[in-house]
Amino acid sequence: MADDPDAGLVKAAIAGERDAFETLLRAHYDRIHGLAWQLTGSRADAEDVAQDVCCALVEKLASFRGQAKFSTWLCGITVNACRDHGRRRRSFKGLTERLTVLAGLAAPTEGRDLYDAIWVKSAIARLKPAYRETAVLVAGQQLTHAEAAEILGVAEATVSWRMSEVRRMLSAIGSD
Repeated sequence: MADDPDAGLVKAAIAGERDAFETLLRAHYDRIHGLAWQLTGSRADAEDVAQDVCCALVEKLASFRGQAKFSTWLCGITVNACRDHGRRRRSFKGLTERLTVLAGLAAPTEGRDLYDAIWVKSAIARLKPAYRETAVLVAGQQLTHAEAAEILGVAEATVSWRMSEVRRMLSAIGSD
């Protein structure tokens, strides 16, 4: 945890310092919300997930062991919260799993770049959840394959393979 820029704040927050906890939340809220939006495809769902993560963090923070960066660990909690949110939506409303749109992968563009950005978002939305989650973490959140593997609970080689498959699938969609 020595190379983690949040190490001091995490330690203080675990010790019960409210200001440190608040500072951690403020520093990472946009990332939590952005990742939730990318995974759910809905601003309203992202707000619900972000709120759930912030509330759960009060209890979960004590379980942080420092084996990964705090931000990586927090991304894992957010991914799991998105999965839980999706399961709750399906069970309560009887909906089939919704495809998500990768939001925020590129800055707002116009012309051909806008068309390409919309195409990429649409194509990623058609991927199976495991591939979509991997693509969002690696491409959208710019995490390393090792960090994404830790969050997803798979081997780093699996993330590399999934990204290779994502590229292959996107190429196939593009040539249709």
